[in-house]
Amino acid sequence: AGVDPVVLFDAKVQKKVTDRATDIEKTLKREVMKCQTLIIWTDCDREGENIGYEIIDLCRPLKAGLKIYRARFSEITYNSAARALSNLIQPDLRVSQAVDVRQELDLRIGAAFTRFQTLRLQRLFGFDSKQVISYGSCQFPTLGFIVERYLQRENFIREPFWKIAVEHQTENGEFCEFTWERNRLFEHQPCLMIYDMIMDEPLAKVMDIKSKNKS
Repeated sequence: AGVDPVVLFDAKVQKKVTDRATDIEKTLKREVMKCQTLIIWTDCDREGENIGYEIIDLCRPLKAGLKIYRARFSEITYNSAARALSNLIQPDLRVSQAVDVRQELDLRIGAAFTRFQTLRLQRLFGFDSKQVISYGSCQFPTLGFIVERYLQRENFIREPFWKIAVEHQTENGEFCEFTWERNRLFEHQPCLMIYDMIMDEPLAKVMDIKSKNKS
């Protein structure tokens, strides 16, 4: 019973303001009535452009002749904001529409395949009808990363390794540990040869010092 998963590929998609965003909607509607110009300051990526058009679609019908611009900025600083205000551009509808397409594809594929596999697995295994087996276009690549990392850990073969460790204590009691850029070797003989060379010339010369504050 219920909706055929195939129907979800062609069902009408509606956008609406969520209950959590009603206060934002009211604020935008109230403030746009006081303005002649609307400048979109959302994040300068595709998602930000799409959110910007959600604001535009909400505000433009309420105010005739409303001028709309887009601010492009790389950081939240005075200089960056000033440059953005001096170089306002038009919002890019194509970028926003690309996000709409991706969101709709994710929604349709996720809804249809979630329902299909949930119904299929319910019939095969008879589990609780309230349990949903979700499907998402991002879930499987992410799951693939998890499985790949799991298999790496499971198939990991321990190997012995050797490393050079040098420690030094100054006259005033300060302790310093020198680390090897190579970090480690998986062959004992080359590491032993390097150790012998160090012991033959136990004095080291500091060639460069770089320091940074610890946060």
